[in-house]
Amino acid sequence: MPNRRWVSRWATLLALLTIAAVAGWLLLRPLPHVTPRIVRVAPTAVVTSSPAATVREIIAPSPSPSAAPTPSALVTANPNGVKLALIVDDCGQWIDTERGFVALQIPLTLSVLPDVPYTGEISREAADAGKGVMLHLPMETLSGMNPGPGKVTTEMSDQQIAAQVEADLAQLPQARGVNNHEGSKATADRRVMRAVIGVLAQRGDLFFIDSRTNPASVGEETAQDLGVPTASRDVFLDNRTEVAYSEAQLLQAAEIAKQKGSAIAIGHPRPTTLAAVRAMIPRLEASGIQFVLVSDLVATNAR
Repeated sequence: MPNRRWVSRWATLLALLTIAAVAGWLLLRPLPHVTPRIVRVAPTAVVTSSPAATVREIIAPSPSPSAAPTPSALVTANPNGVKLALIVDDCGQWIDTERGFVALQIPLTLSVLPDVPYTGEISREAADAGKGVMLHLPMETLSGMNPGPGKVTTEMSDQQIAAQVEADLAQLPQARGVNNHEGSKATADRRVMRAVIGVLAQRGDLFFIDSRTNPASVGEETAQDLGVPTASRDVFLDNRTEVAYSEAQLLQAAEIAKQKGSAIAIGHPRPTTLAAVRAMIPRLEASGIQFVLVSDLVATNAR
């Protein structure tokens, strides 16, 4: 009996030691190397916009097709078409820039000063290209600034005024109309304006555009009284020599055209104005604007 107990105890002890050894080996053996799986996540893009960029986008000449235009930035297309006439004043002095306007593939009108270096040359080139031509008639200012040769003043008699207008028109046989250059004083004088527009009435084939350099101008009113086709300027494009400013003014002119059916905008032969007009043509046309000669608008405005 004692021997059996000892054998049983030793067997039990041996079994426990074996189990402990196996467990220890399992716990202490090195684990196999496993390469961790790395998931790469693209960083979130951060978009910033400066105030200047935002403003520029509103008046940019060519927005991307996906960009949604602001309501004030584009003119809603009119099924009957809305008409915009561009006049380029002060021509005959900077012929390279003026030729840039002539080369634009839209109707527009050049208003040419008398007695300046390129009066005849640019008038002929503009007419040959199918552009409109007008006499840009120098007239007396309130400030006393000299408007240039060929001017009409309030001190002149009716006969002198008529003779001066005739002499200025003789330099531009291509001209179909007249608008005032400066003239803040002369255009507010009824006698002077009757003498000026009386010449156009006698000819019977010329119109008058009031540049409205003075809110008190009676030019358009006088032309209507004398039965001369007439209209007046709605917007000046380049009171500041900045492309962005002129682009914004073109948009304003387009909005006025939308409201009235037509509008007249006056600019000058400046590189910034030329750049603005060139850039804005596709955008304005796509929005329903039809560019026309100013002569196409005055016929509907005459009494």
